[in-house]
Amino acid sequence: MYTFMSAEEAAQFINNGDVVGMGGFTPAGAPKDVPTAIAKRAEEAHARGEEFKIGIYTGASTGDSCDGMLARAHAISFRAPYQSNKDLRTELNNQDAHYFDMHLSQLAQELRYGFLPKPKFAIVEACAVTELGEIVPTAGVGIMPTICRLADHIIVELNEAMPPVMRGIHDIYEPADPPMRREIPLYHVGDRIGTDCIKVDPKKIIAIVKTNRPNEVGKFSPLDDTTEKIGANVAAFLEEEMHAGRIPKSFLPIQSGVGNIANAVLAALGENKHIPPFQMYTEVIQDSVVQLMKEGRVTFASGCSLTIGADKLQDIIDHMDFFRRRIVLRPQEISNNPEIARRLGLITINTALEADIYGNINSTHVCGTKMMNGIGGSGDFTRNAYISIFTTPSTAKSGAISSFVPMVSHLDHSEHSVKVIITEHGIADLRGKSPVQRAQTIIDNCVDPAYKPLLQEYLHLCKTAHTPHNLRLATAMHQEFLNSGDMRNTKWENYL
Repeated sequence: MYTFMSAEEAAQFINNGDVVGMGGFTPAGAPKDVPTAIAKRAEEAHARGEEFKIGIYTGASTGDSCDGMLARAHAISFRAPYQSNKDLRTELNNQDAHYFDMHLSQLAQELRYGFLPKPKFAIVEACAVTELGEIVPTAGVGIMPTICRLADHIIVELNEAMPPVMRGIHDIYEPADPPMRREIPLYHVGDRIGTDCIKVDPKKIIAIVKTNRPNEVGKFSPLDDTTEKIGANVAAFLEEEMHAGRIPKSFLPIQSGVGNIANAVLAALGENKHIPPFQMYTEVIQDSVVQLMKEGRVTFASGCSLTIGADKLQDIIDHMDFFRRRIVLRPQEISNNPEIARRLGLITINTALEADIYGNINSTHVCGTKMMNGIGGSGDFTRNAYISIFTTPSTAKSGAISSFVPMVSHLDHSEHSVKVIITEHGIADLRGKSPVQRAQTIIDNCVDPAYKPLLQEYLHLCKTAHTPHNLRLATAMHQEFLNSGDMRNTKWENYL
């Protein structure tokens, strides 16, 4: 019934100016061979002096054989909603490709609303495809249901490295659009409300490409003294919240961001025996969650992807009967849904790139101009959290950069959404505090000792106001870093 072909043959369907939706979420479940073949088409076209660029939607970041290959081939006209590839980052910051940085929960619905160009093609990875048009995702879902429904044509990478036994771990559900939308009937972390596959008109599947490629999930940095202290401080804070009765004794579901700090936090929560076994309602399920499940410390994890190493993924596949009862993968507009986050009472833990002394967070831009990765799902969760926590090491670049400045160089999460900030030095509980009180709490508890006097002096130099700022000095630490390479050299009088 279906036409099987090579990746190179499938890539011939894609032409300059086309808009393509990619499946998966992070490198987990992202297509690999067809995007690589499209990149080669672009290189060949450019060698002939012809234009070849496509617009791309994904769930989140992808692997190097998708974002990396296409970026190096200069084959991307626009990209949304999130990325983490260094070569693509270079394209974006050089303005060689346009980038729409978006809250991840919003992309699928904004495509359906017609706010963004409709994808002509969907390229997705599957572990199984049936003659009835059932597409079973692999380790990540992302925006697959929506792009498969909206696209005129679907190309499926049938990845033999992901066995059909993965069927049953997914819960595919698309909400109705306004004015017909009702509440999403998900009331507990482990509820299943949809189907175990994506159902499409079989006629839309124009090509199936057989592959055998592992996920391109890179290894995170090992835990170090700083990340372990941050993890311990988060666990201590949540333990005290339970002791004070501000968190139920049965605890609440955890949402955790991506990276080595997130792994350190989860490890610390798992080791703290005063915190009961807990559930997770998050977007990315990382390596640490798999081990905590086997130890009985995480009882259930709902996410959008298994962004885990090859050994952990194989462990899940080998023991699918165990993990299928404890893991569910959903589309990102469900895993990141603000309504569900608020209703379930999520404790959200995300990483800040930069914070200011009043509690505003920059998650995305270096010195306010250069895009790092994107806001991802942090905004979906932060604004709607039971308790929103941001973690960050107090310094970067061997101390040359303070993670805390007078005013963030780019604003992603305002002080109104940020409840707690935690570094290796301590905990700043910002709830119920005025701007001046927040500033003093952050300086006292979170700022590195090398920068405390500098930021305390800034506060004293500002005129009395509800939120004290000196606009001449507010970005002086950034200017000093650009000038000398070290924020510790900042002297306020040089910028007056």
